[in-house]
Amino acid sequence: MKKVSVPATNDLCPQTLFVYGSMNENGMPDFGLFCWFSYCWFDQLGVMCAIGAPKRTLDNIRRNRVFSANLVVEDNLPLADYFGTADGRDEDKMNVAVEWERGAVLPVPILCSSPLSFELEVDREISTGERDETVLLCRIRNTLKDERLTNASMSSEAILQATAAVRTCVNCDYWSWDGRHLGRWHERAKEIKPAVETGAAAQGH
Repeated sequence: MKKVSVPATNDLCPQTLFVYGSMNENGMPDFGLFCWFSYCWFDQLGVMCAIGAPKRTLDNIRRNRVFSANLVVEDNLPLADYFGTADGRDEDKMNVAVEWERGAVLPVPILCSSPLSFELEVDREISTGERDETVLLCRIRNTLKDERLTNASMSSEAILQATAAVRTCVNCDYWSWDGRHLGRWHERAKEIKPAVETGAAAQGH
């Protein structure tokens, strides 16, 4: 295999998508779409979340120090894409049909259509840039999982098929876990609100 040097890229490293749920100052939920999410270790499993540039989600997380991360799957991709397309500062953003509930352990909004949700508490924050880019190291205070996916007799393949998680990379496309194309960024949002205007999209980070 011959390799050549190219500009820094993650285009061959598809990322799983999560909708972050946080509480606005008025006590109402806000959801945003993110994909720079991975795992770390404290005394137990934790997560690390990179967020770039100022966003309402980041403001809420800094104020409350808690938020949820809800796995994006094929069934809720249009809604997730909407959350990553609509401007987070638009007061009309959350005026759409979305079913949510409060976390079982933390005061965070949970997206009901997600089969896996983490309730997260920020342990520390690391600044990585001049435009408020940051990495959040978070402790998992609770994990909520679709009961159907807890069947110990299910194979890993069956769980992946049943979950149908969505992935993305820098080419601005959505992909199924098994390689099917699911649309471009901002396309699926129109299934939720046809006239939605693109804001500062969050899919990149």
